[in-house]
Amino acid sequence: MSSASILHVDMDAFFASVAERDNPELKGKAVVIGMGARGVVSAANYEARKFGIHSAMPVGRARRLAPHAIFLPVDMPRYQEVSSHVMEIFESFTPWVEPISLDEAFLDVSGVGRLLGSPREIAIAIRAKVLAQEGITCSVGIAPSKFIAKLASEHCKPDGMLEIEAEHILSFLHPLPIRAMWGVGPKTAQTLERLGLRTIADIANLPRSTLIRALGEANGASLYELAWGRDYRDVTAHDPTKSISAAETFAQDLDDPVEILTEFLRLSERASARLRDSDLFAKTISIKVRFADFSTINRSKTLPLALDGTQEIFEVVRALYEALHIERARLRLVGVSLENLMSGAPEQMVLGARESGWRQADSAIDRARARFGAGSVRPARLIEPTGQGDE
Repeated sequence: MSSASILHVDMDAFFASVAERDNPELKGKAVVIGMGARGVVSAANYEARKFGIHSAMPVGRARRLAPHAIFLPVDMPRYQEVSSHVMEIFESFTPWVEPISLDEAFLDVSGVGRLLGSPREIAIAIRAKVLAQEGITCSVGIAPSKFIAKLASEHCKPDGMLEIEAEHILSFLHPLPIRAMWGVGPKTAQTLERLGLRTIADIANLPRSTLIRALGEANGASLYELAWGRDYRDVTAHDPTKSISAAETFAQDLDDPVEILTEFLRLSERASARLRDSDLFAKTISIKVRFADFSTINRSKTLPLALDGTQEIFEVVRALYEALHIERARLRLVGVSLENLMSGAPEQMVLGARESGWRQADSAIDRARARFGAGSVRPARLIEPTGQGDE
């Protein structure tokens, strides 16, 4: 059995590939997922990438780079549907599947070799099954660890496969630039570059203590180990949800606190509904505020008791926002994130509390949503006045 038994499977330009699969007329054309003058690119197929378009780029800039490209709206329910089919394919090969996002996952195939063959043979079979059943391609990295498997998949895109055996890890890893390292973002890269480090080999050959002084104990020690190809993390099947979030980028900057709080209520409703759908409670509630100049601040509060009610969550969100004291500041985006999630929460008894309250109201709203669709029952302040809603 190969020592390289961990697979990182990454769908190629997933959102755009789904759009091409659903509309074959898009094949061979530059396709960008993202619309609106103030929107950002969610995905771009490889034809569009030839013009320098990439994810997170403002849509306006992408249009200037490739005015002939086809720009499509994000269709998250469709991507989630295809993603669930792809994950089912992965699980037909091994029970040890750790989804990382909608379009990528780690697979541990060390226990299915006798039945299904070598990791390379399994990877070939997975790629063929995804193409046959879903009509899209994927790239697969095969390695002894998650870190190296992910790097391998990045180096064989699109529609490729690369296996890195244990004895070849350092010869593959050390020539790579430092920004290829897992956990090295722009700020960390700047710190490392100031130390004269350019490649992963440079990191590996730096004294561990020097790296820790520069980056802190946790980050420094982690990067040193990864630079030597040492990554002992297991593939964890069915990793529980770590956070639930909702955000909104405005078509025009908002500076009216009442309108901003209305948006926060809308996002609190959306996130808390997903929380209850998952039978989860949140102890930590966070908000994100992005200003017109793209500067961003985050604030959070961890509560003594976990919550799942829309109104309770919104009251925390409101307090976090009002504590910023940024009245009349022009905002481009706001977001709500529910974190520190748990599957059960104690219900604190309050002397004199009503027998029914917000939780029962939320349960009734959730039942109405399930029967009549999202938005069928909403807080009154989220209902637009007659004549101003969508036609």
